[in-house]
Amino acid sequence: MTLRSASVVAFVLAALPCAALADTIVLPLPKGAKAETIRVAYDCGAFGHVSAQYVNAPPVALASLSFKGEFVVAANVIAASGARYAGGKYIWWTKGSSADLYDVTLGEGAAPIASCISGT
Repeated sequence: MTLRSASVVAFVLAALPCAALADTIVLPLPKGAKAETIRVAYDCGAFGHVSAQYVNAPPVALASLSFKGEFVVAANVIAASGARYAGGKYIWWTKGSSADLYDVTLGEGAAPIASCISGT
């Protein structure tokens, strides 16, 4: 698949707050698909801040998250309401201007490790 025959989503990691990351991920999309990137900063109280970058290009929906020196790329998964993303050991679940971060290693019924509100 060439750049002329497919739309391409470029996920530029160097633009994110983690200076150690300087690579690019490119995902080919079906012809005619258009990508939308949204950046959101979340205040998570005592947990600190979470920077999120959402890349929506149907049928692909991804979120990259930066928090406490960690970087996570998560894919959108089925949710009863809101948008739920899973990546590594984390679940990032957003609804409106709020979001919760879960660590799945703490168990299925565990409370979120961070409850956040978007600032932008």
